[in-house]
Amino acid sequence: MLTIWGRNNSINVQKVMWTVAELGLEHQRHDVGRQFGGLDTPEFLALNPNGLIPTIDDDGTIIWESNAVVRYLAAKYGAGSLWPEDVARRALADQWMDWLVTRIMPPMAPAFVGLIRTPPEARDSAAIDAAGQSLSDAWQILNAHLAATRYVAGDELSMADIPLGCACYRYYTLDIAHPEMPHLQAWYALLQAREAYREHVMIPLS
Repeated sequence: MLTIWGRNNSINVQKVMWTVAELGLEHQRHDVGRQFGGLDTPEFLALNPNGLIPTIDDDGTIIWESNAVVRYLAAKYGAGSLWPEDVARRALADQWMDWLVTRIMPPMAPAFVGLIRTPPEARDSAAIDAAGQSLSDAWQILNAHLAATRYVAGDELSMADIPLGCACYRYYTLDIAHPEMPHLQAWYALLQAREAYREHVMIPLS
């Protein structure tokens, strides 16, 4: 049985849950982190010494770091679908998954914390606006790439779309400026049509 530790409103846990849903995997998920606590217990730290979510146990295989978990599940259970069998297409998927970490998540953090976790009277509007601009500049890069492809790594959904799709929902949900990006918006519409995406990613931010 696949066991997952992490609260469902964590963007990193959402990557895993969307992957699990697309693959139709039987699983159990335990709420830990933030309001649920549980990350500093000896039992959890034995699984993940970083004390972070998500963490999975797949019949004795322990994996943490969300993109690594997505890759593992896609490789083991989704060869030919989420896990591209073509080496070049798989490298393209890897490239965009890593790009998310280096280009999208750094400005996403101050925008999300500033707008969702900070009371209005304590917000740094200038920092939030700067983060929003950085996000839009970065998403323009993916928008240009998507002019020539339906999904991030080809014509079919792959593991590349999952981390990016989770971040894209947050980008369009945050109260920041969203310049016109027709190719990104068309891809985002494809994701929103997927039941697993709506169930596990399109939930209220908190």
